[in-house]
Amino acid sequence: MTDLNKHIQQMHQASYRENLSASPHELKMEYPQYLDKIKDESQLIPLPDISGFILKDADLLSVVRKRRTVRRYNPDDLMTLEELSYLLTYTQGVREIDEKRNLTTRFVPSAGSRHPLETYLLIQRVEGLSTGIYHYVAQNHALEPFSFRYEDIDSAYDGVFKQKQVITSAVTFFWVADVYRTSWRYAERAYRYITLDAGHVCQNLYLCAESIDYGVCAIGAFDDHLVNSLFAADGEQRFVVYGASVGKKLPS
Repeated sequence: MTDLNKHIQQMHQASYRENLSASPHELKMEYPQYLDKIKDESQLIPLPDISGFILKDADLLSVVRKRRTVRRYNPDDLMTLEELSYLLTYTQGVREIDEKRNLTTRFVPSAGSRHPLETYLLIQRVEGLSTGIYHYVAQNHALEPFSFRYEDIDSAYDGVFKQKQVITSAVTFFWVADVYRTSWRYAERAYRYITLDAGHVCQNLYLCAESIDYGVCAIGAFDDHLVNSLFAADGEQRFVVYGASVGKKLPS
C-alpha cells in the first residue's frame, strides 16, 4: 500500500461512527453561525423576484437527458440579473429560517439541514453588474460586493489554473465550506457530508442552467492555498470545496 493510500484510508476511517469524537452538539457547546455574515448591509444588491420567471425547458426529464458539462460559452451573451437570481435561488437560496432550531431549509438537501456552504461569485458578464467578485447573502437573497480589484480577479483565474471556461464564463461559482456548521453536530463525519452537500448544490446548478440554455462545468481542480486566501478562508475551519463556471451555450 502506498503512503497516499494509507493517508486516504486513515482519513476515511477517522470518520467511521465508532471513531468519532463527541460532537459540540453533544457537549452542549454554542450553536454555529448558520446565516451568512454581512460586512455592510447598506452595500447589498437585492436580486429580483423570480416568481414569474419563465424557463426555456420546464420538463424535468428533458433537462436531465440534455445535461452535459459545457466548457465553451458565447462571449457576446450577457446573463440577465433575473437568470442569476434563478440560479442562486435553487442552489443556495433560503426557503425558511428556523430561529428556534438555528438552521435554514433550502432547495437542496444538507446533512441535518446545516447548510455549511457559502457562495462566492466571479461575475464577468451579467447585466447591470460590474466585473468583480461578489458574496451571495442567502438569507437576504442579495449580492454583497467582495472585491473589484484586478489583482483578485486575476487570482481567481490563477486559482483554477487559468482554465479557459472560467475566463470566458458569465459567472463562476465558488463554494466555501464553514466546517463548524456541520461538525457542530456530526464531529469528524462532517467532512464527508460537506462534500456530499457540495455535490447536491452543483447538480442543481447544472439542471437549472440547462433549463435556461446555459452550460456548466464543475471545477474540482484548483490551488487550495490561493483560492482559500482569495476568499479569506483559513483552509481549516473554512475552505473552498468546489466550483463551477456558467455561460451561455454557443449556437449549435
